[in-house]
Amino acid sequence: MLKKNEVGPQTYRDAMARFAGAVHVITTDGAAGRRGATVIAACSVSDAPPTVLVCLNRENAKNEAFVQNGNFALNTLASDQQALAEAFSGQTGLPAEERFALAEWDRIATGAPTLLGGLAVFDCQIIDTKDHATHRVLFGKVTGIRIGDTLHPLIYFNRDYRIS
Repeated sequence: MLKKNEVGPQTYRDAMARFAGAVHVITTDGAAGRRGATVIAACSVSDAPPTVLVCLNRENAKNEAFVQNGNFALNTLASDQQALAEAFSGQTGLPAEERFALAEWDRIATGAPTLLGGLAVFDCQIIDTKDHATHRVLFGKVTGIRIGDTLHPLIYFNRDYRIS
């Protein structure tokens, strides 16, 4: 006989803290304005056509800018970019413009800010979204890529940043 246990929000968050993930800053720009946020929940969907997905918290109204702009850049952070991750997570309290001032940015294809010096950058056009519970999943067709020089990613594990 199988035993079921109740999986509440705190137990789930505690277990997910043991799930190591690469740290990214997702950015957008367009008619709805420039926005950036630190995310862990991102992955490849397909290589034909090249597609990635990112999960964003819908409870933050500012994240609506991604959908309204129709684009995003998934900027994978290198081990020396922890301060950028902290700023875009909101931990530092810096206003948006000051967060962007912490690094150098350019644009590849969609108009979303792309991080110079990132481990990898995926510049994407939003092709679909799905809302589930507290989050929205953005599916992005990759329209531009930049691969950085470093092989040392910034990792988030057990509620703290780690360097591989």
